[in-house]
Amino acid sequence: MPAYSAFIGTARKLRPRTAIVLGSGLAGATRAFVEHASVGFGNVPGLVPPTVHGHGGRLAVGEWAGVPCLLFSGRVHFYEGHLRGVVVGTVRAAAEIGANRVVLTNAAGGIHPALDPGDLMAIRGHLKLLDAGAWRGLASATAWRALAGETAVPQPYSARLLDAMQAHERAAGRELMAGVYAALTGPSYETPAEIRALARCSADAVGMSTALEAEEATQLGMEVAAVSCITNKAAGLGATTLDHTEVLTNAQLAVVRMGELLGALVRAD
Repeated sequence: MPAYSAFIGTARKLRPRTAIVLGSGLAGATRAFVEHASVGFGNVPGLVPPTVHGHGGRLAVGEWAGVPCLLFSGRVHFYEGHLRGVVVGTVRAAAEIGANRVVLTNAAGGIHPALDPGDLMAIRGHLKLLDAGAWRGLASATAWRALAGETAVPQPYSARLLDAMQAHERAAGRELMAGVYAALTGPSYETPAEIRALARCSADAVGMSTALEAEEATQLGMEVAAVSCITNKAAGLGATTLDHTEVLTNAQLAVVRMGELLGALVRAD
């Protein structure tokens, strides 16, 4: 792939250590990024072009406030018909290039009553409901933990980077909620009954990505941070009918703040 060979030559010179994966409608958060080279997903080994509107499907290398980084404009999803190995192609590509930190962003529906469209939520843990029988497994695990008095489940998200995000937001005069993200298969939105069940399982936001990538990055030895942009109230909690246009529109409410937060993560020691 000649296009990728040229790209990788530039990337090797810059030696980026942080990779950012952009969720739906969040391209506007990258105004501080200065691109040196880019290539389409279809030209990157292990990646395929996205089919969902709002996911550009390009990998760029450049600098964010003078710090080298990789930028994935979009991702592919489980519901597009891909196997796990394809869905996690972004983090695998980042690790192969040499990144040891990945920042995952997504558009999500707010379940927690404090989350409104335009808010951001740092992810401190997730519920992965992507496999056959996932709801049954979640119910069994929840019941077992309740009987055992156990609440903590190992998660891939870096406490150090979570602290850095919250410190940045406090310095800016804002509070950044840290919560649990529920990853479902999609492509349909959840029913109100499913949202009520997720709330009972301590989910604060819901979407269709991120969990597989976070787990893969951890297995590859990468440090992981993740941020949800709340684009709507989850099903049954708001007055509007959910659709992807609303997601893309409301993502614009948070792009400036998201960009500042991403910059802080790129610069974090």
